[in-house]
Amino acid sequence: MTDLSMAKKSGTAAFDVEAIRRDFPILDQQINGKPLVYLDNGASSQKPIAVLDAMDRYYREMHSNVHRGAHTLGDRATSAFEGAREKVRAFLNADSTREIIWTRGTTEAINVVANGLAGRLKPGDEILVSHMEHHANIVPWQMVAERTGAKVVPIQITPQGELDPDSFNSLLGDRTRVLALTHVSNVLGTVNPIAPLIEQAKAHGVITVIDGAQAVPHFQPDVQALGCDFYVFSSHKLFGPTGVGVLYGKAQLLEEMPPFQGGGEMIERVSFERTTWNVLPYKFEAGTPPVAEAIGLGAAIDYLGNLDRNGMEASENALLTRANELVESVPGMEIIGTASQKVPVMSFKIAGLHPSDIGTLLDQQGIAIRTGHHCAMPLMDFYGVPGTARASFAFYNTLEEVEQLFTALQKIQRLFA
Repeated sequence: MTDLSMAKKSGTAAFDVEAIRRDFPILDQQINGKPLVYLDNGASSQKPIAVLDAMDRYYREMHSNVHRGAHTLGDRATSAFEGAREKVRAFLNADSTREIIWTRGTTEAINVVANGLAGRLKPGDEILVSHMEHHANIVPWQMVAERTGAKVVPIQITPQGELDPDSFNSLLGDRTRVLALTHVSNVLGTVNPIAPLIEQAKAHGVITVIDGAQAVPHFQPDVQALGCDFYVFSSHKLFGPTGVGVLYGKAQLLEEMPPFQGGGEMIERVSFERTTWNVLPYKFEAGTPPVAEAIGLGAAIDYLGNLDRNGMEASENALLTRANELVESVPGMEIIGTASQKVPVMSFKIAGLHPSDIGTLLDQQGIAIRTGHHCAMPLMDFYGVPGTARASFAFYNTLEEVEQLFTALQKIQRLFA
C-alpha cells in the first residue's frame, strides 16, 4: 500500500503533499550536492511506485504478446492491456473503447489524425491552429496542406497569452475544415476556452482536434461534454511511462479514416489481391503494441483516481500564486504569459541573462527547469525572444521548492548584476 492510500485510509489530511512525495522515489535524491527540486514537469512528469510496480509485474508475471496467444500468459497480458484501454476510456469519458487508439504519444496521434483527414481536404481549404501551438500541432498540418493544397492559418493571441476571440471569429468561416487547438499551452500555461470554440466550429461543420498533452496532468477532460471530434495526449505527461499515448476519436470519423500504418493486428484479411482492415480500435494499431507502457498508463490513471482532485488543483494553484508573488524579488524578471486561466507553468526571462545560462546555474543548485524555444518557435517569434526559462509544477511540488527556486534566481541575478 502506498503512502497516499495509507493516508486516505487512515483519514488524515485530504491532500498531504509530503505523503504523496514518498510515492515518487526519484524525488528523494541529490543533484550536485543539493536536494533535487524537479520543476520540469511540463516536459515529462515523474512516476509513482504504483506505475513502476505495474510494469514490473507485467514483465515478471505475464509478459506475452496480446490478443492471439493461445496460452495463459497471453490471456493475462491481453486482459491487463485491454483493461488499461478501459481505464483511459473512463478517464476521458469516451463512449466506447472502440474510440481509444494507442499511439506512441501526442505527436504520433496528431499525425494519425492529420493523415486520416487529408482525403477531406482540397485546395483553398483552411486548417486553423493557434499561435501558441506546440510544433506537433503545426508541422503535421503543414505537411498535409502541402499534399492537398489546403492552408494552415494561425489564430492570433493577445500579449497576455490568451486566444484572441476577434481573430478566431474572423478566421472561422466557410473554408475552415479543421480546428486544431491546444487545450493548455506548454509555454504559457494558458487554459484555452475550448468548449465554446468547439461549439462555434461545429456550427460551421468543422472537425475539431484538441491537443490535451498539457491539460491531462492538471485536470480531467470530458470529451463528450466538450464535444470534440479528436482528443490526444501522452502518457509520460500524465505520470505514466514514455512510449505510449492516446488518440480519442469519434467512432464514425475513425471508421471513415484510412489507417496510418500497415502490418499485423490492423488487418482483417490479407491476400495479394486485397487487404481488409480490422475493426476499431485495432485498425489503427499496426504491429506489437506498447503493452507494458499501456499497463503503466492505466496504473497512473488509477493512482490519480485516488487523489483528492480538488485538493490537488488547490495545491497547484497555491504554487503558482506564490511564484507570481515572488517575481518582483528578482530584478529584471519578466513572466511570458499572464492569462487569467493558467495551470502552474511559469515561462520567464531575466534581463541580461540567457535562458540556457539560467538553466545551467539552477541545475548547479539542484533545480531542474526547461530552457529554449519549447517546440513553440512561432510563439517565441510573437514575443520577440529566442527562448525562455520555464518552471512547470506538479502536485508533488511544495511551496518550499518555489521559495528555493526564487532564492536561487536571486543568487544568479546578483552574480551577473
